[in-house]
Amino acid sequence: MKVVTVTGYKPMELGIFKADDRNIQYVKQTIKRRLISLIEEGLEWILLSGQMGVEMWTGEILLELQEEYDIKFAFIPPFLHQERRWPEPQQHQYHRLFERANFAQVLHNKAYEGPHQFQRKDQWLIEKSDGCIILYDEETGGSPKYFVHKAKAYQQSHSYEIVYITPFDIQETMEEMRMENPAYWEN
Repeated sequence: MKVVTVTGYKPMELGIFKADDRNIQYVKQTIKRRLISLIEEGLEWILLSGQMGVEMWTGEILLELQEEYDIKFAFIPPFLHQERRWPEPQQHQYHRLFERANFAQVLHNKAYEGPHQFQRKDQWLIEKSDGCIILYDEETGGSPKYFVHKAKAYQQSHSYEIVYITPFDIQETMEEMRMENPAYWEN
């Protein structure tokens, strides 16, 4: 895969309500490990729509990875001012990623009009990528289910890879990170 869309849950869907929640580090590390693996296999571009949560955290990870790897990312929000009603720290994060992306452009050059803009955004991201990485648990559902549904439908007639990151993957990363800490072995 040369181009991958990354998406998944919003923070509140993961039970994360603070920007400094320690669980974010486990989610980010899990995504980072998956991205590095794909970059080393030839991944060149990541597509993000700038949603809070997984997509914004992935953008932060990509800024770090660009110091070490030749990876680019596109920031394609579905409509103008997507971040307008978000808490101020997330708005700053959004603007920073929009400015630092290798390519940034709003898909619909209008303010929010309706759910059709999100549907069109999902379809566009799928059609412009070779596959996706999605933090999703089929048993839990949540907002990523719409993207998963479209990706699976697209997969029926196209070569399209869906790579899942599950809560089990995050739990595994959490345990590995704990074991990497020397204090873990002292007790």
